[in-house]
Amino acid sequence: TEESSTTMKKSTRKGQSPKPQIVNKDWAALQAQPLLMANPQAALPLLSMIGQAQLSIEDLLGRMSRQFIEQLLMMAAQSVAGPKHPGRAAGEVRWHGSQGGLVNLGTSKLKVMRPRLRGPAGEVVLPGYAALAGDEDLSRRIADVLTCNVSTRKYARVMYRCADEMGISRSALSRHFVKESAQALAKLMERDFSKADLVAIYVDGIIVAGHHLIAAIGVDATAAKHMLGIVCGSSENAKVVKDLLGSLAERGVDMNLPRLWVIDGSKALRSGIEQFCGEAAHVQRCRIHKIRNVTERLPKAQAAQTRWVMAQALKGDADAGIQKLRTHAKHLKAQHPDAAASLLEGLEELFTINRLGVTGELARCLATTNVIESPNSVVRRVSARVTNYRDADMAMRWAAAGFLEAEKAFRRLRGHQHIAALIHAMRPVSAQPKKTA
Repeated sequence: TEESSTTMKKSTRKGQSPKPQIVNKDWAALQAQPLLMANPQAALPLLSMIGQAQLSIEDLLGRMSRQFIEQLLMMAAQSVAGPKHPGRAAGEVRWHGSQGGLVNLGTSKLKVMRPRLRGPAGEVVLPGYAALAGDEDLSRRIADVLTCNVSTRKYARVMYRCADEMGISRSALSRHFVKESAQALAKLMERDFSKADLVAIYVDGIIVAGHHLIAAIGVDATAAKHMLGIVCGSSENAKVVKDLLGSLAERGVDMNLPRLWVIDGSKALRSGIEQFCGEAAHVQRCRIHKIRNVTERLPKAQAAQTRWVMAQALKGDADAGIQKLRTHAKHLKAQHPDAAASLLEGLEELFTINRLGVTGELARCLATTNVIESPNSVVRRVSARVTNYRDADMAMRWAAAGFLEAEKAFRRLRGHQHIAALIHAMRPVSAQPKKTA
């Protein structure tokens, strides 16, 4: 303050050094608050200093960590080979110079110099070095960062300033991601669903870099969503469809239990579901796919009218809606027979949820494959980070990473309050799974 400044000047003129004063922190905060409120810009230089100090602390910690770890490795070597003496050439285990190594520092790799030891059988491993060099957490962290739309070229920007000391080259990142994504894909395809009561299963296809994939998402009795698996191949390929359904059956999904299957218009997929599930399958065709398939075969004006007719028919009673669409198909048949045929194909399965009495928000979620289309968009975003796909396995790994990233944001199905009514409509009491104690 002005008064304290005057006092310091007087004491300095007298040749005396100013005495340090102890200031109460609470009192200082009360005095500083009005000043900062009146002039908020005064805090900006302070914030800048704090930020620079924080970065300096991170650099210091990186160097201290390296020195500490190198000292630990030196002590480990001494415990095996004894103290290091110049000119010593004998002994069971001898010192053999040093070489660079990598150890984990949190979620980063830190370059260190480690001593080398040799024995009669060759290289001797330092105690504890293998544990320090383990990279499970680092691979997982790198996979998380890359699936959040950060390329390998920009990964260094999300690391600390001591990035020049760490192993974050593009090739190293790629190796870590290959390892983590391969493990994630394997774990995804090994998930056990024997204890999950899946009420509905969505199946849809996606194309990643020219490779066709089929994905499945399940909804259990609490309306929670589960990523069930992915296979490589088109939904029009009967063998690929059987591989997917067979994998679900092997992992505990009871195919004889009545449930709703929400699919597009794939004939191979529909045939596979019928073969595996028989009469237990309640198949709901995606209404968005059906409307698009019909209207794209019509002129613009007539397409708008047909879209409106189909939307109105799908809202009401199943029998009345089916009759209304059959009548509309007769009007289309004279000039647009392909559109009429598309409208009549699988017509009954457009009204499956109507017959089950599903309405409201739950009906909107079960009438289309939008539940799986949303994760598909995440897969497209994640997989777009790659410009050169070598093979289908690479596409599968990146797709799995995208689906698992999307799964982190899964929420319960909208309209979940009425899912019990859906279960009751599909399954008589005798057909419902028994609860285990």
